[in-house]
Amino acid sequence: MTRYNCTTMTKFVLEGLTAQPELRLPLFFLFLVIYGVTIVGNLGMILIITFSSSLQSPMYFFLSNLSFLDLFYSSVVTPTLLQNFVWEQNIISYSGCMTQLFFFCVFSIAEGYMLTTMAYDRYVAICKPLLYDVTMTQKVCNVLVAGVYVTATIGAVTHTASMIRLSFCMDNVIHHYFCDILPLLELSCSNTYLNKLLVIFVGGFNMVATTVPITSSYAFILSTILQIPSSEGRSKTFSTCGSHLMAVGIFYGSVIFMYFKPASSNMAQGKVASVFYTTIIPMLNPLIYSLRNKDVKKVLSKFMRKMYGPP
Repeated sequence: MTRYNCTTMTKFVLEGLTAQPELRLPLFFLFLVIYGVTIVGNLGMILIITFSSSLQSPMYFFLSNLSFLDLFYSSVVTPTLLQNFVWEQNIISYSGCMTQLFFFCVFSIAEGYMLTTMAYDRYVAICKPLLYDVTMTQKVCNVLVAGVYVTATIGAVTHTASMIRLSFCMDNVIHHYFCDILPLLELSCSNTYLNKLLVIFVGGFNMVATTVPITSSYAFILSTILQIPSSEGRSKTFSTCGSHLMAVGIFYGSVIFMYFKPASSNMAQGKVASVFYTTIIPMLNPLIYSLRNKDVKKVLSKFMRKMYGPP
């Protein structure tokens, strides 16, 4: 492996998802299809919500922002992943690596807070329906979304600034397919104690600040649903938040597995978890919300009839 002096480290080599040459071509086409579906699905969701008059409620406003995050979240990581399958050595500059780390942190943190905002929206809609229009005004929605991006940016700046202060003079091969925090810390020859504390405290704060409101919101939602006398009414009410609950479960399940796994877990398991929350989830979210949402399906079918005529 190539070694660099602390003062001349200008690039890293990304190890990639697999070292087996026979898997590279099939995986390249698999993830290319996934990325294509991600772009079409999220961009389509944004356009449908933007131009459909029937989807101008706060819930869909937040959903369009989630699609925006997923679109760019995947675009920060997936092109690098695809390059790993094509090039013998996937080299990324130091500045490019830090830039990728920053935007990865922005979009990953923002995803969690956007899901939290959507949970609060469902809580108000189901538990306080008479106050919904008064509570979830456009101004309130704009403030909530702005808060998501500001909080995510602060977290990303914190992680990136603490990473930039480190020296890298060990092997320049990152044992991952993109520039993530933990694989980079393994390469540093500086004291990484502060960085590891930041991962624990900033990550822990973000986890608590998002999961507690989500859990509380759904506890109140479940309590309200159970008070509905008819099973049809309970089912109809729960269907309005079922898609969001599924998205939350998939996202936090993979994040917890990646960042809160036992120390004995190997990097291969971490890569699999990373694939889920950086590549698979951005593809699944628009599919979950479109296939399980009657309003979106209605708009989609109307659009298809205009494009191709009645079946």
